[in-house]
Amino acid sequence: MEQVLINEDPLDAGALLSEFTNNFPAAGGIVNFSGQVRGENGQVKTLFLSRYEPLTTRHIEDAVDRTIRRFDLHGVCVRHRVGLMSAGETIVFCAAAAAHRRAAFDACDFLMDYLKTNAIFWKREDGLDGSKWIEPREQDYKDSQRWSPL
Repeated sequence: MEQVLINEDPLDAGALLSEFTNNFPAAGGIVNFSGQVRGENGQVKTLFLSRYEPLTTRHIEDAVDRTIRRFDLHGVCVRHRVGLMSAGETIVFCAAAAAHRRAAFDACDFLMDYLKTNAIFWKREDGLDGSKWIEPREQDYKDSQRWSPL
């Protein structure tokens, strides 16, 4: 299983978690997170994500390497979609395997904060009121500051 994969293919979080878990039978803790397109009560219809390749993947791979060292992990998996997605579709899947649960929880949290604030993606939300480009929220930046330096 590749550590980082970014493409337009739909994500099946359950299948990814099963495959990831099977790769790390010695881990004491495996934590995962999956994020999906928020429908915002029917206001958001689609989300479009684009990236600048090869920088996006390379930067995420570097973040994964730092995460493995920082939290002493057995392994990490990051899957991210790009392209056009509808409300309810999975955008991102992140999993971490470690000897103990706290390291796995912290690693997933760390990676998601990185993906929200520093990964090279452009996001456009299409809804009833038209389209708008999405930037990280102030809270996203505050969350990522817990890990300084990210």
